[in-house]
Amino acid sequence: MNKKFPAPLVLLAVCFLTLAGCGVIDMIYLPPAEDTAEEIFEAANEAMSEKNYVQAAELYNKLRDTYPFSPYAIDAELSLADAYYLDEEFRLASESYKDFESLHPRHPAIPYVLYQTGMSLLEEFRSIDRTTVELQDAYDYFNRLRQTFPDSQYVKSAEEHMLECRELMAEHELFIADVFWHMKRYGPAWRRYIYLSENFPDIPEVSGHAKEKGKAAYYHYKEEEGREAREARQGSWNKWFKSWL
Repeated sequence: MNKKFPAPLVLLAVCFLTLAGCGVIDMIYLPPAEDTAEEIFEAANEAMSEKNYVQAAELYNKLRDTYPFSPYAIDAELSLADAYYLDEEFRLASESYKDFESLHPRHPAIPYVLYQTGMSLLEEFRSIDRTTVELQDAYDYFNRLRQTFPDSQYVKSAEEHMLECRELMAEHELFIADVFWHMKRYGPAWRRYIYLSENFPDIPEVSGHAKEKGKAAYYHYKEEEGREAREARQGSWNKWFKSWL
């Protein structure tokens, strides 16, 4: 004997099975929900506290790219620069700090950003035999901090690093001058020593040494010039004498 189920019960059962099936399909085929901006920010901060700066940078970048208008985005931009700096990726750090200043020039953290930009550029400098572009840029950022925010807590340290930049630039100039000296190219050496003594009076131990070496280089330079002049005259005289004969 066949039992017939009421139509409403059949319809309800069909709907239930359909909805259950949709839930199973969603679980299998749909991607998991994205983390919220707050969750990503908290995970990045946790990575920072664990000194996992690579992961922290990845998460801060993810937050910035995925949720650019989130209230956490600005803090993530600054923390990203800090993560690069702490990971000793100084070029990426200086670029990130510069970007932050450009995008948020009125942010209360700008004194810190200027200081950290200078520190990143200073750390980029590797050796006195290399160009000093980073040193000059670092000096300029420290000086901007001092002039624009004279009451900042970072000014005293910035002034100390300004002197460090000047010392390294002076040592670079002295290195180049000494290279010319040892090559017995006394003219270029003399010019470098004079430039150093005139432009780095705030580094007296270097500028004083350069002044004395400059005098010696000038003496050798003039002696060399005189010898070349005598040789040129002698060559002209020999040429004339041979033509006369």
